[in-house]
Amino acid sequence: MNIDLKTAATFMATQARLLDRRRFEVLFRDGDPAAALAALEAYRNPDGGYGHGLEPDCRSVTSQPGGALHAFEVFADVGPMTSPRAAELCDWLASISLPDGGIPFALPMPDPDGSAPFWADADPSVSSLQITAIVAVTAHRVAAHDPAVAAHPWLAKATSYCLGEIEKLDEAPHALVLAFAMKLVDALGDTRLVEKLGRFLPDDGVVAVGGGIEGEAMRPLDFAPEPGGPARKLFRPEVIEADLRRVAGGQHEDGGWRVDYASYSPAAALEWNGMFTVGMLGLLRANGLV
Repeated sequence: MNIDLKTAATFMATQARLLDRRRFEVLFRDGDPAAALAALEAYRNPDGGYGHGLEPDCRSVTSQPGGALHAFEVFADVGPMTSPRAAELCDWLASISLPDGGIPFALPMPDPDGSAPFWADADPSVSSLQITAIVAVTAHRVAAHDPAVAAHPWLAKATSYCLGEIEKLDEAPHALVLAFAMKLVDALGDTRLVEKLGRFLPDDGVVAVGGGIEGEAMRPLDFAPEPGGPARKLFRPEVIEADLRRVAGGQHEDGGWRVDYASYSPAAALEWNGMFTVGMLGLLRANGLV
């Protein structure tokens, strides 16, 4: 599994947006975390949330849960440096949370041009396990080095909501819901709920994404990204090995990785590949391959 970081750096310099170039530099080139935070600031709104296409398929300028997810990714990347913006983002998430502690998949947007229908048409009155779980997972990554996020009541309430919804599952949910819920209970070390969700997984760990493009699926590393987590025990070692080879083999000659799902605007198609490349390199690094 040979990963070419030099070529990846060329790809990021020539095909990725500034924010993701700064993230790459922090993670793989001893870059300045403050520069990544400065790049993130351009997507922030006065209400404390993030929009302006930070989530590539949600082009709205308005603050959105998808933007919160990707902002937390940056706050996680720059650790152990902390930013007061992370706790302020928790404040914003608390302000949009529904009474059950969950957050809606998306909020109303007056400017839906270029946004995927599932963002633009989401029901803001209903909590979404899918988005709440993945935002909470990423916030917990930040909480590992940021005491203000760790102690924030929003994170506790959102986590409690997710665990309650996972307890209620009696049949396999959508592949993305399953993957994000599994990531949460894996990160929390909740072996019982990991095993509960594991009953919905086939032996090869490949779950087709309903409504996605042909061949789009969640795969073993989408459910068990961390080598030390309880979710890894759901898979045979050779299954994880094969999936690591798949990810490593996904690097193109130009150094980047390409997403295997649809993009909804020309800007998103470009931006996803830089984000995805950082994500795949981060996954491989977590597994000792970079």
